[in-house]
Amino acid sequence: MNTVIALSIFHLFIFIMLALDLGLFNKKAHKPTLKEALIWSAIWISSGLIFNGIVYYFQGSQKGMEFLTGYLIEKSLSVDNIFVFVLIFSYFSVPSEYQHKVLFWGIIGALFMRAGFILLGTMLIKKFHFILYIFGIFLVYGGYKMMFHSDNEIDPSKNPFLKLCRKLFPVTDSCRGSNFFVRENNILKVTPLIPVLAVVESTDLIFAIDSIPAIFAITQDAFIVYTSNIFAILGLRSLYFALGDIIEKFTCLKYGLSKVLAFIGIKMLIMDIYKIPTVFSLIVVAVLIFGSIFISLFMNGKTKSAQPVLSE
Repeated sequence: MNTVIALSIFHLFIFIMLALDLGLFNKKAHKPTLKEALIWSAIWISSGLIFNGIVYYFQGSQKGMEFLTGYLIEKSLSVDNIFVFVLIFSYFSVPSEYQHKVLFWGIIGALFMRAGFILLGTMLIKKFHFILYIFGIFLVYGGYKMMFHSDNEIDPSKNPFLKLCRKLFPVTDSCRGSNFFVRENNILKVTPLIPVLAVVESTDLIFAIDSIPAIFAITQDAFIVYTSNIFAILGLRSLYFALGDIIEKFTCLKYGLSKVLAFIGIKMLIMDIYKIPTVFSLIVVAVLIFGSIFISLFMNGKTKSAQPVLSE
């Protein structure tokens, strides 16, 4: 299939899905129920896997494997965003019914940002091969940083985009429904949802710097890099509402993700000496991610069962 045609179909599908999401199913501000969140998560994941099957059919098993590995890496790294989103919304006391709209526009912005990063990365790699080594070192360091970094250390009040937003615009003292802008006393003001959106966007920018180089270790095919990345983050919104209340139970996930980044970084550093097969990479990534989730749930259940039962 011609790449231009494939991208056109891909973008048309994404546009229709996003229009249905905001314009039909979430037209009225509300907090998605667990059932809604799980259904939409299943829809986005199924869509990604169906697209993976299309890539496999038209471009062969190697490209299909590259897409699946890239999708799994980006999806798992995007889950780490959820920890930060919980912190951001808690800090700004954003009502749960308005969080969906903030995340929706945050992800729209993320699509454009990541498209730009991927285009720039593809151009640089084609022109300067040594960039791959820089990416590799960066990923190994990113894995080390994630291993010893706590999300509780993040302070939204120190976010430079938040400070800039407050300097440029008058901000209302509280939310005005789900509106981003309001006019009061003939003065155009922004509601607190705009500063929150600015923090969400800047947070995704930081995560993109970590996650996008990771997929270049799997493939330098811009089409595979772009589509797998976009499919991975599109379901992040529904995943937030599905996992937001239990995400803290995944205590070992960040350790699994840190090892994934380190492994991908090493893979990139030695790729000119030995190219680790994509199938092996997929197995390693899957074992690290799902293994860390299983260990988290097992340890959480063990701790819960070990708590003494107080008699009345």
